[in-house]
Amino acid sequence: MSCDLKKIPLPPAWKQKAEVKSVDVAPGKGTREGTECQQLLASTSRLLSPAPCLLGPEGQSCFLLWFPRTGFAIRGPAQARAVLRLVLGVPHVCLSCLGTPLLAHTLWLATSVLAALGMLAEPHFKRRPGVWKMLMAAMCVALLSGLQAQDLPRQVSIILLGATGDLARKYLWQGLFHLYLEEVGKGHHFRFHGTALTSTEQGQEVIAKVLESLSCPGDMASGHCAELKAQFQQLSEYRRLKTPEDYLALSKDIEAQVEHEGLRETGRIFYLSVPPFAYVDIARNINSSCRPGPGAWLRVVLEKPFGHDLHSAQQLATELGSFFQEEEMYRVDHYLGKQVVAQILPFRDQNRAALDGLWNRHHVERVEIVMKETLDAEGRTSFYEEYGVIRDVLQNHLTEVLTLVAMELPVNVSSPESVLQHKLQAFQALRSLQRHSAVLGQYQAYSGQVRRELQKPDSFHSLTPTFAGILVHIDNLRWEGVPFILMSGKALDERVSYVRILFKNQAFCVQSEKHWVAAQSRCLPRQIIFYIGHGELGSPAVLVSRNLFQPALPSASWKEVEGRPGLHLFGLPLSDYYAYSPVREQDAYSLLISHIFHCRKDSFVTTENLLASWVFWTPLLDSLAHEVPRFYPGGAENGQLLDFEFSGGHLSFSQPLPEQLVPGPDSAPLPSDFQVLRAKYRESPLISAWPEELIARLAGDIEAAAVRAVRRFGKFHLALSGGSSPVALFQQLATGHYSFPWAHTHLWLVDERCVPLWDPESNFQGLQTHLLQHVRVPHYNVHPMPVHRRQRLCAEEDQGAQAYAEEISALVTNGSFDLVLLGMGTDGHTASLFPQSPAGLDGEQLVVLTTSPSSPHRRMSLSLPLINRARKVAVLVMGRMKREIAMLVSRVGRDPKKWPISGVLPDSGQLVWYMDYDAFLG
Repeated sequence: MSCDLKKIPLPPAWKQKAEVKSVDVAPGKGTREGTECQQLLASTSRLLSPAPCLLGPEGQSCFLLWFPRTGFAIRGPAQARAVLRLVLGVPHVCLSCLGTPLLAHTLWLATSVLAALGMLAEPHFKRRPGVWKMLMAAMCVALLSGLQAQDLPRQVSIILLGATGDLARKYLWQGLFHLYLEEVGKGHHFRFHGTALTSTEQGQEVIAKVLESLSCPGDMASGHCAELKAQFQQLSEYRRLKTPEDYLALSKDIEAQVEHEGLRETGRIFYLSVPPFAYVDIARNINSSCRPGPGAWLRVVLEKPFGHDLHSAQQLATELGSFFQEEEMYRVDHYLGKQVVAQILPFRDQNRAALDGLWNRHHVERVEIVMKETLDAEGRTSFYEEYGVIRDVLQNHLTEVLTLVAMELPVNVSSPESVLQHKLQAFQALRSLQRHSAVLGQYQAYSGQVRRELQKPDSFHSLTPTFAGILVHIDNLRWEGVPFILMSGKALDERVSYVRILFKNQAFCVQSEKHWVAAQSRCLPRQIIFYIGHGELGSPAVLVSRNLFQPALPSASWKEVEGRPGLHLFGLPLSDYYAYSPVREQDAYSLLISHIFHCRKDSFVTTENLLASWVFWTPLLDSLAHEVPRFYPGGAENGQLLDFEFSGGHLSFSQPLPEQLVPGPDSAPLPSDFQVLRAKYRESPLISAWPEELIARLAGDIEAAAVRAVRRFGKFHLALSGGSSPVALFQQLATGHYSFPWAHTHLWLVDERCVPLWDPESNFQGLQTHLLQHVRVPHYNVHPMPVHRRQRLCAEEDQGAQAYAEEISALVTNGSFDLVLLGMGTDGHTASLFPQSPAGLDGEQLVVLTTSPSSPHRRMSLSLPLINRARKVAVLVMGRMKREIAMLVSRVGRDPKKWPISGVLPDSGQLVWYMDYDAFLG
């Protein structure tokens, strides 16, 4: 018996590719043909699921299904042929279909179904062999149909939404044309659908002009260019896309065109060059009405911004995730398409041998990631008022570049999954940013532009930064202590973008500089620069100091930069570098569109990495929301006004503001216009200033108190509160007070949350992170509260409060701390003494357990009587959210049960209030 191909209707092309062969084979044994696959994985089990054979010499692969007396096997050489073997008793028949590649999932389904039927109905087939023959004939038709479909030419439909917009006209249509030039003749057919809300007639007119302006690479013959350009224009159309019915009509038109031209649809790309607020509606319409059919893929491309902060990014990600799978979404950061940025990982990979010993904290002095612009925000102030320079540039472009420099290098940099996973690990190692991690600026004309473009009143003054410098640290073994400086701004002196890795130099040259060997002296700066574009060099390039090593770059795509006498970059003449530039410069969007087509996910921002970035940036953005930026005139007139420097974890401007920039009619008050204010608050001294000046003043006062106490008593007992307010103070003490007598200082806690000491919410953990690890305090002088005893937290029977009280009584004379630092909550609480938890407000106890209204609820705290024994009590109050309670407390009497802070009044010591202007003036 046989399944005769001559009796099955076949396309003409198939009649020459199919043949029937008869081969005598005992059940379960391989054929001579099967030896090409080396082994058919035969089994005596009742059913063997489809499994790959060993690869044959031609790269063939096999599937085998087996059941007694009736065998079924499929062998499919990669890109060569498929073999269907049917063994139907005696004689045994082998059917070979030679030609196109198999449609794998079709064969898997068909063979699985057939095998199951054969196993279950084997006795029935023995009695009725005709049924088996009919089943075999149907199987042949199904398999051949799948093979025929696989042999059809493939089509990809690209739908550009917002096709008449600025981005599409400048970059995206050219990028699509570049993709067509790359892929034409490689087996894919294309259709390009430009869509927008614009009317059909108006949209067609715009698109026609754009298509006419497209250009070919410079090395392409003009005649060939004209021919391909005409083809692209023929394949491109415009249509209005607005309603769900429009999306359904588009899908039906694509399907009809594919069927009419005898093609097979491979996939659809939707490029959303539209504002983010439109994403969700468009996603809903694509998902419900315009997805491709089974067997075709979908890719949806999204442009930034991807949210305004962590919450909005999470919300948008959740909404999009309800319509698309993660592998279907491609979030574009066009910086990842810039040639030099795209070369960072390959450069590191190709030069592993030279860089392995250098790319770490032992050899790298610092890393600078910079994007400077000469243009201002005129015409874009509505966008800029909402986002500002940090959200516009640093949170995305510069952070993505930072991860490429800092991430651990995967074994295989060509694996998108490995690259994305290592980038995520780099995000997770970033140290949290603080207010003092940033300096902000705004060009002077900005507020005026906002008033004109957004019809704001003359009194309006914007706080939106147009310049920012950020100091980033990475907490891992490779980069610990290495400063990463991110900087971007508008209205600056030049347009340039680069990444500069400056290496430490431990060399000392005995001879004078005039005797140094040019470009080779070990005393010259050693650096690697990824020159992204513009600037004096004028083009993208990779520069490596000649006294470092000679880099390897792919010669097919990178060439040495020709010498340019007189050109100096980063303190060295160009001749002191090994310098390479692309053989052919390519637009970022052209590269990214190609990567979308080829499914290169590592060139895009995943949901996980996006949210990790916002986790890093959102706290800083929140802390800077009301910060007044430094004003600068713009361009070359900026001089050294925006220069900044770092010390430890602090970033600050290098120069004070000159008098000519004191506010005029077009600017807001500057921090320097306010001096430190001295007054009275609740009959006690008040010091008020901007946050930086206030923290500096408080740190100075604490150091002065420490020096006096050590001179007088030989030791200094300092009790510190937890929470967020003292963090800046801890960092100031750690990095700016080198004369502080830490060796003679005892550090105590005013209060503690009932969590393990290593928990991030622990006040001791905050003290350890921001102060203790940076100063030399003898470990026996550090006194954490014993909230975790006998593997329990704040259990009354463990007597942790009594133990801390006894320790204080033993070491602190009369229980009188030299200085106690307190804060004030929005409900009037201080330390962990709360209005609704009267414990610790009076009585004999020195240390008490209390209950907080917020989690974690259990706390340990110094009592009010113990606090009032101190020689000095400083109360630090910061932030606009404290304005209301500060006003209220200023008017109330001494009522600690209602307002615990009102009970702070040292018996014989001094109380001083430290308030920033936001808390004091609102």
